[in-house]
Amino acid sequence: MRIAVLLAATITTGMVAGLFYAYSISVMPALRRADAAVFVEVMQRINTAITNGWFALCFGGAVVFGGIAAVLYRGGPGSVLVPVLVGLVLYVGQLALTFGLHIPLNNALDAAGPPGRVADPADARAGFEQRWVRWNHVRTLLCSGSFASFCWALTQA
Repeated sequence: MRIAVLLAATITTGMVAGLFYAYSISVMPALRRADAAVFVEVMQRINTAITNGWFALCFGGAVVFGGIAAVLYRGGPGSVLVPVLVGLVLYVGQLALTFGLHIPLNNALDAAGPPGRVADPADARAGFEQRWVRWNHVRTLLCSGSFASFCWALTQA
């Protein structure tokens, strides 16, 4: 049971890390070359499309499985518990960044108007893009570190 939960934490965390990494290396660099109206419309559509059960399973599952793994390995070998706790802390840091910065930025972009009918796309983009991209790199690193920690815990388990 403990290995299965730890494996679930590792897989879900890795999937979220990969998603954020894909934004950092492909999605946002591609959109940087688009005009403001296209940029805003695409990001608004992505913000809508990503709110689905598969994303929620990984995004929320990583912290749930990580927390359960920490409880299951509590009192067990420190060689497993320590990397589980590190992975959990790094993932919680990513959650704080997502809920504290990325979601409010996404909501502000959505509030600029419906896709394709934003009054001032350049202004909406200016208030969004640079901060969102910079801090997405940080949450990519947090998730990647979390994934590596859970992988290390698996090797110790």
